Amino acid sequence: MADKLFDQEFVEYIVRAIVNHPDDVKTERIVDERGVLITLHINQEDMGYVIGRQGQTARAVRTLLKIVGAKENARVNLKIYEPEGSRRPRREEGDRPVRDDRPAYNDRGATDSFSGSSDSSVDDLGI
Repeated sequence: MADKLFDQEFVEYIVRAIVNHPDDVKTERIVDERGVLITLHINQEDMGYVIGRQGQTARAVRTLLKIVGAKENARVNLKIYEPEGSRRPRREEGDRPVRDDRPAYNDRGATDSFSGSSDSSVDDLGI
């Protein structure tokens, strides 16, 4: 292997480019019989940037890292470190967010009235 730490430097370079606290980006590299494991430590505020919507950013970084590893005939995996208690509880399927007392706006910017509404607009349709 020409530069066995290139995979670690690669992860740090990419992640520093997408976070707000690049100085907090640290990695650990462990090599065992299963391959290379890079553990990424970042500022908690940057977790959303690194993981991305539905995990797409983290998946993309892992894909690129596997390609870099394949070039050196190494199996490379990425673990994003999350401190204990850092995750928000997941919503169960069917749970709905609690509605607050702010008025809801329709697509024309007018507030919808939830109390005392009539069905006269439906009656006009003849349904």
